[in-house]
Amino acid sequence: MATPLEIFRLVATEFAAVDDTTVNMWIDITTPLVSRKRFGKVYEQALALLTAHRMKIAAVGTDGTANSELDEIAIVGAGFRVAGYTSGGESVSYNGNVLTTQLSPDAEYTQTVYGVQYLTLRDLNIVSITNAGERR
Repeated sequence: MATPLEIFRLVATEFAAVDDTTVNMWIDITTPLVSRKRFGKVYEQALALLTAHRMKIAAVGTDGTANSELDEIAIVGAGFRVAGYTSGGESVSYNGNVLTTQLSPDAEYTQTVYGVQYLTLRDLNIVSITNAGERR
């Protein structure tokens, strides 16, 4: 079985410049948020994805500089998705109401591809409480 760090390195290649010590620290502080019992065989994958999501939201690995205008937008808009971008007139608009229109505890996870993958994995492996036709 692959370790969370190995899975992280495979799925989150954008963090290649971030050293293993830093990634392991992020894995350590994310560990309490992921249940080994609930995720079972995909625990390490869930932990790696949630760690990548949290690092992306925190802009880990970015130094505030950008190689292109689009990189600049990604740094600024880590918490909000870019809704529109115009190069000539330097117009950028953010879809800032994503978190307010999606009144769900999972709204934050939709802000990164890693968060969405984590939700998918969670929903495939963890069954929420349902009412199975109980009578009143």
